[in-house]
Amino acid sequence: METKNKKLGGLNVYTYKDNASLMVRGPLCGVLSVHLQYPNEDLFILACDMPLMDISILQQLYWLYNLEPSKDAFVFTNNGEPEPLCGIYKAKGLKDILYLLETNRLERHSMKFIIEHLQTLLTPLNEDQKAYFRNINTHAQLNGL
Repeated sequence: METKNKKLGGLNVYTYKDNASLMVRGPLCGVLSVHLQYPNEDLFILACDMPLMDISILQQLYWLYNLEPSKDAFVFTNNGEPEPLCGIYKAKGLKDILYLLETNRLERHSMKFIIEHLQTLLTPLNEDQKAYFRNINTHAQLNGL
């Protein structure tokens, strides 16, 4: 359900509530809630706690998405671990995940588990790119930069 529409720069920004009918919580619930609103659209995801993100990272991700049309998801890795909340998820892959959830075959409800079950293009970050993925969760952390 769409709850808010506002302008940010020249963009329309929409906020959605988690779909209460989904039996998951956390980021996966948010991703699947938006997928249910736009079931035929691929989703470009960026977590709100990554305020240091650089446009060059997002452009690289979009370039990879266009380069590898056979993949279901596009995610960076940081020291071998996926960064699933800066990624692109194709509608087809999200439909598959939703089907697993609906048939009680989704063993874990984490984004990392999801990317393991999709045809995912994992791209390692360079050392100089890792700072863009720093999670900032409090005002104190943000003020400490």
